[in-house]
Amino acid sequence: MHFLVPTSSSSSPSPANTSSFSLLFLAPENLSKPPAKIHIGIHGISGHSSKTTSLCAVVDRSSSNVSSRKESPDEEVLVVRRPLLENSGEDEGDKTYPAKIDAGLSKIAKKMPIFEPERSESSSSSSAAAVARAQEKPLAVNLDLSLYRAKFLARSFRYKDAEKILEKCIAYWPEDGRPYVALGKILTKQTKLSEARTVYEKGCQATQGENAYIWQCWAVLENRLGNVRRARELFDAATVADKKHVAAWHGWANLEIKQGNISKARNLLAKGLKFCGRNEYIYQTLALLEAKAGRYEQARYLFKQATISNSKSCASWLAWAQLEIQQERFPAARKLFEKAVQASPKNRFAWHVWGVFEAGIGNVERGRKLLKIGHVLNPRDPVLLQSLGLLEYKHSSANLARALLRRASELDPRHQPVWIAWGWMEWKEGNTTTARELYQRALSIDASTESAARCLQAWGVLEQRAGNLSAARRLFRSSLNINSQSYVTWMTWAQLEEDQGDSDRAEEIRNLYFQQRTEVVDDATWVTGFLDIIDPALDTVKRLLNFGQNSDNNNSQLNDTLKYMGGAKDGQSSQVAGNSVGGREDTETGSGFNLDAFLREKLSLDPSKIEVNLDSQRLGRFIRGKTSGA
Repeated sequence: MHFLVPTSSSSSPSPANTSSFSLLFLAPENLSKPPAKIHIGIHGISGHSSKTTSLCAVVDRSSSNVSSRKESPDEEVLVVRRPLLENSGEDEGDKTYPAKIDAGLSKIAKKMPIFEPERSESSSSSSAAAVARAQEKPLAVNLDLSLYRAKFLARSFRYKDAEKILEKCIAYWPEDGRPYVALGKILTKQTKLSEARTVYEKGCQATQGENAYIWQCWAVLENRLGNVRRARELFDAATVADKKHVAAWHGWANLEIKQGNISKARNLLAKGLKFCGRNEYIYQTLALLEAKAGRYEQARYLFKQATISNSKSCASWLAWAQLEIQQERFPAARKLFEKAVQASPKNRFAWHVWGVFEAGIGNVERGRKLLKIGHVLNPRDPVLLQSLGLLEYKHSSANLARALLRRASELDPRHQPVWIAWGWMEWKEGNTTTARELYQRALSIDASTESAARCLQAWGVLEQRAGNLSAARRLFRSSLNINSQSYVTWMTWAQLEEDQGDSDRAEEIRNLYFQQRTEVVDDATWVTGFLDIIDPALDTVKRLLNFGQNSDNNNSQLNDTLKYMGGAKDGQSSQVAGNSVGGREDTETGSGFNLDAFLREKLSLDPSKIEVNLDSQRLGRFIRGKTSGA
């Protein structure tokens, strides 16, 4: 039984400063024995007061061996000091707060050190755990190796394995922005746009908004989804995070160009030059703006500045070559293509565009050779095989073209233009059912892209030729819902109504086109022309699929396109060759560039052994078909 009994102190302290209690330990068998008192004074240390607590403990004399003599307070008092809470400074009257002391306080007080062992041990254990975690974290060099491995897997279309590696990188190095950018791009390639957005958002949070690359990639994604206002905000955040991040300025300027804000785009490009210095991409875009305005000499000057800024920039040489092609200065364009392949010998775009150019002006053999060189240097690129397949279809056999297009679709099943070109070829061969299936396959990849709009337009022409006018109208309308600026689609639809005798409806459609066209200030679709030439293909197919169209097209061009789509293959070839050779410049090569020597010295390739890697049996069968067809 425990009794807490207050006792009187020898002195007379105030109740606020001193409290005295007697703690009685009474065993039932020792109730008759007189108790012995042990006074324990606990003195508080504070700024203005001290407290003394006197405890009276009654114990069994036989078990504790405590002396029965009267103990003097000075000799027998065990004094234990411990810090007390400071007074709040407010007078609370005569109210006292007695301390609650456990029964074994006397033993605990003797053993209590100044610092608590438990807290020290926990601190040491936490530091040991932190050291262990640091030892488990891989070295920083493993991040670079993992990123390279993920990039290699993504190029091999092993996206799942690449994602696992990048997720581990994010777990180990959450403060580094590169894994977020790489993972977001891989998800975007798989059209997992919402997941890519989540990755970019987490990356911005993990890097505390200081990584401009993540902001810029996020802005490009939002622009692709049509969230223009959000994209502007993200581009702005990228420039705030790093004002020297040239990709943010350039991407933002391109966004404004597509929205028709040419002055705003020029301002952004000027800021890019101010903060980032000379940059070939900014000069290139400024040159394209000058070319659109008809100031060709200024455009050439800016292209020259772009090549001076970076002579290895293949994109600048190719964009300049496109300007010269538009001006029908074919020898100058050819020299620029030669500069492009010398600047970047393995660049797939350079070989592809050069090959398409040569084939378009009538140099079929040279164009075929250039496309094959590009394929040998880039065996995983489907676009080169696609253009080569269309070239073989026009000048060789449909069987060989079909094999090349099938191979291209195997290299990248998600490349929409391959399926569209293959479907167009099957339609020209009279395989309407197969063409529909191929068009449907292209749309199943992504039904919201520019390629999808071209696919719907081509499919609409197919249904129009087949007599399914209601289906053709629906397909034209769906194509315009994706790309309302397509001149070919509007005029093809109007021509359909004109052929059906509904002239009023045809005129209404033409008026709708011009009305919505005027909403865009200084139409800037020409800027995407350089990107368009990266996809397929020959000039006539580009016309069919709405490549390179501008607002100056007229009904005669529409009639030429429809005539091309309905005419014979031989007639198409002669027509295109006649139109191409009608330029002001000679198309014969005379620049002095030795292509075969360049292949041997720079690329270690034998020009006589450049062939497409197809199955030998299949290739032999298609060659036999070519011979019999000829």
